[in-house]
Amino acid sequence: MIAVVILHVVPAAVFALIHGSIFYRLRTMLVFLGICLVVGNIFENLGVLTGFPYGSYYFTDVTGPKLFVVPIFLGLAYVGMAYLSWTLARLILGKSESPLACSQVLTVPPLAGVIMVAWDFCMDPVWSTLLHAWIWRRGGAYFGVPVSNFFGWYLDVFVIYQLFALYLRGRQPAPGPTPASYWRLAVLFYAVSAAGNLLLMIPRAGFEVVSDAAGTVWRVSDITRATALSSIFTMGAFAIAAWLRLDAQSTKEDRLSGTPLPEIASQ
Repeated sequence: MIAVVILHVVPAAVFALIHGSIFYRLRTMLVFLGICLVVGNIFENLGVLTGFPYGSYYFTDVTGPKLFVVPIFLGLAYVGMAYLSWTLARLILGKSESPLACSQVLTVPPLAGVIMVAWDFCMDPVWSTLLHAWIWRRGGAYFGVPVSNFFGWYLDVFVIYQLFALYLRGRQPAPGPTPASYWRLAVLFYAVSAAGNLLLMIPRAGFEVVSDAAGTVWRVSDITRATALSSIFTMGAFAIAAWLRLDAQSTKEDRLSGTPLPEIASQ
């Protein structure tokens, strides 16, 4: 299970640092890394010790060694998916190439937070109720996950994004135009993360039902199907929106630069 956790966490974090350093420069990405690790660890430790803001829960040994009461790999999970969600938010809102303007300092963090929570919404019941990577002591309405978890997650990542947005305000990114293919890589990585949840629907031998810490019994097939559907209609929707906005922006830039658009041959 630790190997599975590493495969879920490390590639996204490495991609974020490499991809982000090309546009934002390495120093900025190290700042982003620091914000994610510090803020995420503070919120998660606070959550385990007090129940605020997520609800009452604790981490098991499934996710590997811990820093205080929170797994070390969880911090890296923040880095990878937080960067991808931030990038999709900037693409959807447009002007991803320019420095972060005053208006975007206020608009990008809320949207990025929603995109990030969509990821947690799709994977939390599997990792908690099925795999027992963490345990919700009182269970919850969403296949053993309390609704308060998602509001807590939003508060957590919103703080991360707002701090990063304030740091980026007015700072110039790397010089020169960035090709659309560069941004599409981030969209594809986020989409692949969503598509991975569809594999959970493949029938396999095992328990048909599972109970949460509150004793509520859930059908395993219901959890996996709900996870797959939510991945399509939340994460998938954000990926499509970012891709289409990127295509529209690329077409507009081609027209402004005078680059001829492909014509449809007529008979």
